[in-house]
Amino acid sequence: MRKLIVAAAVILMWGACKFNNDEQRLPIAGNRDVTTKVVNGKTVIDTIYQTIPDFKTINQYGDSIKSINLDDNIYVADFFFTTCPSICPVMHRNMLKVYEEFKDMPDLKIISYTIDPKHDSVAVLKSYADKLGIEGNRWWLLQGKKEEIYQLASSYLVTSPAEDAKEKFIHDGYFILVDKQKRIRGQYDGTQPDSVAKLIADIKLLKAEPEQK
Repeated sequence: MRKLIVAAAVILMWGACKFNNDEQRLPIAGNRDVTTKVVNGKTVIDTIYQTIPDFKTINQYGDSIKSINLDDNIYVADFFFTTCPSICPVMHRNMLKVYEEFKDMPDLKIISYTIDPKHDSVAVLKSYADKLGIEGNRWWLLQGKKEEIYQLASSYLVTSPAEDAKEKFIHDGYFILVDKQKRIRGQYDGTQPDSVAKLIADIKLLKAEPEQK
């Protein structure tokens, strides 16, 4: 009887651990396809998740930045423009909290795509970064072709930026969390401190996942 009780306890503990581990994993957002493949002579089902496609940009230092430069990195992305009078200043004050929290995490990046590349030159982006106190390569401000950046926004599951009749830019204020496999793991309102605090907590959860170590 004692052996049965011990065995039952072990099973319950294993089940609880498995449940807790599953609970700690962040969801994977976006479209997905199911495919079959043969592994070691056995047919297995595999899930292919939506990922962020390749892109080509230039950062605030004038360096060419492509999606390959984010390989083996967890990163947070957002869309902005330097002359934004409303949500962008709030967003990036909040993003500074993320920047400071993970300044010692070598495999975390922050990338901010400008939606106004005509005005936001490399020099303008560098000046903007300097005013925020951004140094080094932890946080890149990225300029690319306008049409490509607008199209890229949909891959991040945010509303594609647009210009209204008065040629004022309209865009979402979300921060998007992307894992090392370039899958979207969360979206957060960059204007709300509580949502940014959730992002910080989720980055720590994501970092703890085995495939992110």
